[in-house]
Amino acid sequence: MDVTLHLAQDPAADALLGRSPLAALVGMLLDQQVPMEWAFKGPRTIADRLGADDLDAHEIAAQDPEAFAAVLSEKPAVHRYPGSMAKRIQQLCQYLVEHYDGNAELVWKGVADGRELLRRLEELPGFGRQKAQIFLALLGKQLGVTPDGWQEAAGAYGEAKSFRSVADITGPESLARVRAHKQEMKAAAKAAKSAKAGKSAGK
Repeated sequence: MDVTLHLAQDPAADALLGRSPLAALVGMLLDQQVPMEWAFKGPRTIADRLGADDLDAHEIAAQDPEAFAAVLSEKPAVHRYPGSMAKRIQQLCQYLVEHYDGNAELVWKGVADGRELLRRLEELPGFGRQKAQIFLALLGKQLGVTPDGWQEAAGAYGEAKSFRSVADITGPESLARVRAHKQEMKAAAKAAKSAKAGKSAGK
């Protein structure tokens, strides 16, 4: 795996994401409740603070939990909730060590069916259906991992020329379009919630 990604909008961080399967998974794990660029810059920041060029699942899994939480909490913090995310990253790495000998790429390498790949991604700690589908779409659209049926398994995130998620970010322009889409979705959800509350109050 050695591709050019533009998820962090930072050359060093994006270079790590493009060559390290574990960094890409950790970035996806961090991508919640913080800006996308902040999340995907996290793996580079963690590697730097551990004094490494890459992330190593065995090393992270074996870290003292408090010490690893301190790595993420150091200013500037890797995430809005560095303590809880440190725990999730360690759980992810421990799972990879147990099931894939610490090699994140084995989660998808050689998998011939999109549904099977989605199942594997959903089994990862911290990966629900939506996060798994988005990462599957990223694999298919930008990382050259295209097993049969991958687009169907990724759902709407697998659609070509859509701007729904990080899978569609290839530069500043597409980042802006994905961000606009997310804001539209939030506004629609908020409006629907308000309408529902209004109907309940009127009963």
